[in-house]
Amino acid sequence: MERIGLGPTTCLERNPRLIYGRVTGYGQEGPLAQEAGHDINYISISGALAPIGRRGEAPVPPLNLVGDFGGGGMLLAMGVLAAVFERNHSGLGQVVDAAMVDGSALPTTMFHEIRALSLWQDERGTNILDTGSHYYNVYEASDGEYVSVGAMEPKFYESFMSGLGFSEDDLPPQDDRAQWEGLKERVSQIFRTRTRREWLEIFDGTDACVTPVLSLGEAPLHPHNRERSTFVDIDGTVAPAPAPRFSRTPASVPSGSTPGIHTTEALLDWGLTQTDVDLLVTAGVVD
Repeated sequence: MERIGLGPTTCLERNPRLIYGRVTGYGQEGPLAQEAGHDINYISISGALAPIGRRGEAPVPPLNLVGDFGGGGMLLAMGVLAAVFERNHSGLGQVVDAAMVDGSALPTTMFHEIRALSLWQDERGTNILDTGSHYYNVYEASDGEYVSVGAMEPKFYESFMSGLGFSEDDLPPQDDRAQWEGLKERVSQIFRTRTRREWLEIFDGTDACVTPVLSLGEAPLHPHNRERSTFVDIDGTVAPAPAPRFSRTPASVPSGSTPGIHTTEALLDWGLTQTDVDLLVTAGVVD
């Protein structure tokens, strides 16, 4: 925005109540501030990428969900809302700076805390939540489909192991890390004896925390998602519905958008002339 003379200083001089949102990868200052990068670079710098993956294997990028969307867009939206709330008291706007490095570091707070308590190891795939354990993992069924398991609490663990065929007398200790590798292999072998559908029938209603790993195409068809309308149709395209849900002011289903549809209107309102706007469009600065 600074390139077209619409930086925060200029905008706030015109309207001191304005909330000016910025989202960048590395932030406005620091040695990397002017460097190029993408989601994968930001989450690697923040420490969010390294713990994701299996033991002895390379880190697995979690698509671009953590940096671009969670640590970038979502954090900026929350920051803007917080600034609007603060403006109700001060009467003043401000700049909201959402850097994806900062934003992707924020969710790792818990892991820094438990690491400080020596309850988390830096080696990937050796902890409860990173596929190190046999009861918090993903397993392949005989048909090549996958199920996820999150049987962390003792009562859920007992239900999970019982569904696999372990008797109460044969129940392996849940948190004996020395046995985790062997148990993961044993559980993997058991899961490969039935299809995903068969396993879901076995665990249905058991509170074993076993669910199917659904593809993007499958997720909208799941009975739970269909009943809650978790996904909606937007101009012929399936997309997640607005969330969270509000009891008094429920969100409407959004319509499709056309990039740049309000660009000219906004720039003219900000004081640019039509000639200025035409030049920006021709130069490819705006749509």
